[in-house]
Amino acid sequence: MGFFKNLFKKNTKKNEKYALGLHKSKEVLGNLKRLIEQNQSLGEDFFLELEDIFIQADLGVDTVLYFIDTLRRKMKLNNVTDPKEIEEMIVDEMFKIYLQDEIVIADLDYVDHETNIYLIVGVNGVGKTTSIGKLAHQLRLDKKKVLVVAGDTFRAGAIEQLRVWAERAKVDFFAKEPGSDPSSVIYDALQKAKKEHYDVILCDTAGRLQNKVNLMNELDKMRRVIEKEMPNGLRETLLVIDATTGQNGLKQAEIFKEVTKVTGIILTKMDGSAKGGIVLAIRHLYKLPIKYIGLGEKIDDLVLFDIEEYIYGLFADFFGAE
Repeated sequence: MGFFKNLFKKNTKKNEKYALGLHKSKEVLGNLKRLIEQNQSLGEDFFLELEDIFIQADLGVDTVLYFIDTLRRKMKLNNVTDPKEIEEMIVDEMFKIYLQDEIVIADLDYVDHETNIYLIVGVNGVGKTTSIGKLAHQLRLDKKKVLVVAGDTFRAGAIEQLRVWAERAKVDFFAKEPGSDPSSVIYDALQKAKKEHYDVILCDTAGRLQNKVNLMNELDKMRRVIEKEMPNGLRETLLVIDATTGQNGLKQAEIFKEVTKVTGIILTKMDGSAKGGIVLAIRHLYKLPIKYIGLGEKIDDLVLFDIEEYIYGLFADFFGAE
């Protein structure tokens, strides 16, 4: 089975949270299993229905067309005529789409004995605040001294929600009055971090997309403050996307990649209602790695993304793995 010839035999991790989070995707792939079982040949109707199934799984039209074209070429190259032979090709090509001939590291870029700064961006309502809290919790458990910074100053509610999550994660919190300049907030937070020797700063940002120019200017200004006060301190800019929003989530990835230097994705709400194809679409269209996925509401339900667990979660039932 190429890349996954051993994966479905041994399944060393058996991450039940992944299986639950990919429940909706597996329902869609049930249609794929039926398609393969009910067809004796790989004709045009087969591929049209295959396209529809993957579009339903939120892979996005561009990624689906690329994926189907690749399957057609590989099928012709290998003289594949039986639909059952295409099962393994589908798994292998999904894996290749995500890796893109690169070593994709899910973990955060982190430097020991330095202050590591992470800007968290995304529109309101995608789970940005909860993701910051969950990430802060993980970092504290990893013996890191963490400061959560309320850089979204335009909504008083955002500041208070973030304060609650910082308290839940048992990490320090820094904020100024609602309406303050976000760059002044990050400046003062950096001064605190220097004096008190923090390992990590997690900075929330505003998620207003009504005016992309304003958002770009705001994020650029925050970045300049960081570069001046702590050169090389900014490790990552992480975009939070709600996995249940499908194509809207892809549009958010496109816009935020335009306005700032996004380095990775936190994909939230992969708790059974989302269709997991967005993972491959984001990687294929925008070359961005998935860093974390949210698999539930609890504080420890944010996990590092694992492409093997993801593919296994999608196809374990499909291949009858135990």
